[in-house]
This record gives sequence, C-alpha cells and structure tokens, in this order.
Amino acid sequence: MKIQQRMAFHFTYQLIFYALVMVALTLIASILYFQNTKNNELRRNFPVGALQFISQEASSKDGVIKISSKWDRFIEEKGMWMQVVNAEGEVIHSVNTITHHALPSSYSTAELLDIQETRALGKYAVYTQLNFTFNEPLLYMLGYHNADLDQLMNLFSTYGQQGMVQSAATSLLDQKLREAGSYLQIIDPAGHAVQGVGDDAYVKKAYRSLDILAIQQSPGNYDTNIVTYRDKPSGMTWILYTAQDAGGPLKHPLMDTATRRLIWFVGLILLLAIPISIWHGYRYGQPLILFAGWFDRMRKGQYNEVLTAKDMRKVFRRDGAMRPSYKLYREVIESFYQMTHQLEQTEKERERLEKSQAEWMSGISHDLRTPLSTIQGYGYMLESLPEEWSQEEMRIMGTTIREKGDYMLELISDFSMVHQLKQGDSLMELREIDLDELVRCSLLKYINDATLSEYQFLYVGEERAVLVKADETWLLRLMDNLLSNAVKHNPPGVSITVSAGMVNDKAYIRVIDNGRGMDEETLHHLFKRYYRGTNTLESTNGSGLGMSIAKSIVEAHDGEIHVQSKMCQGTKIEILLPAER
Repeated sequence: MKIQQRMAFHFTYQLIFYALVMVALTLIASILYFQNTKNNELRRNFPVGALQFISQEASSKDGVIKISSKWDRFIEEKGMWMQVVNAEGEVIHSVNTITHHALPSSYSTAELLDIQETRALGKYAVYTQLNFTFNEPLLYMLGYHNADLDQLMNLFSTYGQQGMVQSAATSLLDQKLREAGSYLQIIDPAGHAVQGVGDDAYVKKAYRSLDILAIQQSPGNYDTNIVTYRDKPSGMTWILYTAQDAGGPLKHPLMDTATRRLIWFVGLILLLAIPISIWHGYRYGQPLILFAGWFDRMRKGQYNEVLTAKDMRKVFRRDGAMRPSYKLYREVIESFYQMTHQLEQTEKERERLEKSQAEWMSGISHDLRTPLSTIQGYGYMLESLPEEWSQEEMRIMGTTIREKGDYMLELISDFSMVHQLKQGDSLMELREIDLDELVRCSLLKYINDATLSEYQFLYVGEERAVLVKADETWLLRLMDNLLSNAVKHNPPGVSITVSAGMVNDKAYIRVIDNGRGMDEETLHHLFKRYYRGTNTLESTNGSGLGMSIAKSIVEAHDGEIHVQSKMCQGTKIEILLPAER
C-alpha cells in the first residue's frame, strides 16, 4: 500500500505539472489570438478603437476614474490628450492636457453637442465615446492635433469661395494636391459630389450615405485617410483624402504587457520542465536498469549476488541508509532480497534433495541387487544340477529364497507407503479408538512369537481407556515399525518396555529398551529416508525407511515424535497424539 501511494503521488504531481504546462501554453495561445484580434481592431478603428478600449477598461472608486498607466503613456506617445466628462459637464479625469493649451475644465451642453457634431474642438480633431458602466453617463473625449485637418482648413481659407474652389485657382490647387498624392472632394448637403481636385487614384467615384463616416470610424480598413470640414453658410462639405501611412501596427498596451509576462512565465515553466523531465527519466530509469541486472543474474542462477559492488554504492550510502532516489522502490528492493534468498534456499534444497534421492536410489539398487543376486545364484544352482542337492540343502536354499523375497516385498511395500504419505493420498479413516488397547495388542504379537523368546517385553498401561481419533491401520503399522526396530537393532536378552497413557492432556506411546543405543550422527539422521545407523550390524535387514515412515504417520495425526538415545545405554522413543476429551 505504501509503494502504491508513493507511486500514485509521484506520477500524479508529474501529470499535474505537465497539465499546467499544457494549460499555460493554451492560455498564451488564446491570449496571443485575442491580442492579435484586439490589435487589428485597434489598428482598423484608431483612434476610435483606442477610446473604446480605454472606456471599457477604466475603473471607478469613490467617483474617481482610474485608467491604466499603460494607456497614459500610449496617449502621450501619440501626442494626444484625453478628458472624461461627467453628467454635469465637469472634467473628472484628464491625460496629457498640460501640453495642450486652451482646453476647458468644463463644458456646456451646446459645446458638447457641437463637438459631437463637428468632431472637432478648436484646432483638435476629437473622438467621443459615451459610457454607462458606472451607473451614470460619462463622456470620454480623445483629441489630437491633425495636420491633415489643418491643411484642409488652410486650403478652404486660401482657395474657397462660397463653398467651392475658385475657378482661377483650380489648376494650381490640382498640381499641388497631385504632388502630395492627395485629393479634394466637395459634396453638397444631399451628399452628391459637385467638385473634385487632385490625384483621385484611391477615391471612389460614388459614395453611399455611410461610406465617409465608415472611413472616419475605421480608417484601417481603407487605403486612404480623410478629414472633413463643413462650411455652414453654403452647406458644402470639403473632404481631403490622403494616402494611408504605412507605419507599424498598433498594439494594445495592456494586452501586450500581459502577453509578455505570460510568455516569460510559460518559458520559465518549460525551462523547469526540461531538467525535471531529465531528473524523472534518470530517477525512474536507474532502478529499472538495476532490476534488469537482477533478473539477468537470477537467470544465470547467481542468487547470492543480489547487488554488485557498484550497485550497492548506487543504492546505499556508506552508513547503510538507502539513497533518496531509491526510497520510492524500498519495498520492491526488500522483496527482491527476500525473493532471491528464497530462491537460493530453494536451489540449495533442490540440490540436497537431488543428492538425497541419488543416495536413496543407490542404496535401494544395492539392497535390491543383493537379495536378487542370492535368489539368482540359488536359481542357477537348482537349474543346473538339481539331483546333486540333498533335501536339507534344498530346504535351506528355499528358505533363503523365501526370506530374500519377503525382504524385497517389505522394501516395495515401504516404498509404496512413503509415496502415499508424500502425496497425501493415504486416505486415513479417522475414528475414535482406545490407544491403550491398540498398543497392548500390538505388543502381544511379539510376546507370543516363539522366535523372539530371548527378548523380554513389558507393557505398562492405564486403568482407563486412552481415547484418540486416529486410523487404526496406520497406528498398527507405526507400532510394528517401532517394535521391529527395537528387536532388529538389539541383541537377544534386551528388555523392551512399552507403555501408553495420558500426559498434559495428550496421549502418549513410549518404547524404551536398554540395548545398544545410537551415536549422535545416527540420532541426527534417524528420520531421514533411507538411512541406516552406523552401528547396525545387519547389512540387508530393513529398508531404511521405517523411522521416516513412523514420523510421517505421527505427523499425519497432528502428533509429535521424540527420540533419546546414548551408546550402550539404550533408546527411548516417545510419541504424543491429540487426545479425545
């Protein structure tokens, strides 16, 4: 769970970081798009567009109008002036009016209407924008000194007569205007062109009612600039066309500043993203390379070399602490250590089992070969010259062949039992039995065997039943193994005491003899499959599986088996089984 949380946290903040980068890039692209749109609008509608933006971006606090200093500088750089007039006609905010003289601090209704109609205030061209953002009307006025308007006024005063150009001065004025690339057009009150002088290359021959107004409001959409002057006595309007200046594009000051800051911000994020990406690649890549080396060594079976000396220096400090870059994978590294340790132990166990199996098979082959050689030898003897053997000799041969066959059958039976116990398919039938009675009956077979008359058997039992839940057949085989071993590995005259009873809420079986006993090596390997003690004199008796089978039977009944023995002091075997209440 810890590594899942850490991995989730690391990859989450990485995803968030790159998501922020994408959002920032999207924002800057959007702002660039809107800035381009605003700049184009500002260029097409300048100076009307500038006045619109100023009125939209202005703020008011306690009746005081606040406009960005960026716009102030913009107005000053263009040589313009601006005033904001409230509903009472008072100027409540002004920009760059000190350098422009004769600008009033308040206006009457008639003056404002005249400015709105003529778009002029004295020698200044004026554009107005009425705004209702602050719950009362405010009039924004943007004025500037228009050289074209001054030229038109000069032309009117020099060459004008009753609203028309003097006939005698037409040729001179035409030459002068053509040299300047300008054109003068005079229209009557109905809007019809009545006279034209100068270079008319950029001028339409016919105009609709709003064409002239459109050129004034959005000069950026046309090839020419125009200024107008209306002669009130005659009603004639003089229009002077001049070529559009090719100057650079106008930029929205606030948008331009915001865009620059955002570009710097996004650039900083990208600069940070590069080392962070390299760091992430190194951090997540190095452990993967380390794991790849582990897998390769495990493929080669080098389980004892989890980390090379070089890898150890990468992962751990000199004091043994794990380096921070690998702490994210702490559980993985620990699991690798545990896994390689288990694989190493499994490999050792496999080698041990293979060695044990090889020794077992070698012993089994030897034990089968010995009686088979005896049987085969007697078979050849009986087959070649049966008439030369006496009845007694043939009886001895038959007895030997039978004994060797019985030994082989016992060996095969033990092999089958070991396989059943190993595979867990013994199919034990557990039922409640009296352990005292079972042990007593097992011992009686040996007491009643005339061939064992030289051995002394003694049984010590309980007055009441010792109940256990067990498989009677398997327990009888257990007792047979224990008693046969006590007889087989001890000389005649040995006393064998068998007892059954209860101790500490558990049923017990004890088999004690005062015979030869066992040395430490034999006692250590007693329960190993196919092991015979070094003090066993018989070379062919027994399969070497008896005690291994006995332990497996006890463990199948959830019991315990303990053996105590010393050389020349006898052996004590104790078995503890769960007792029934």
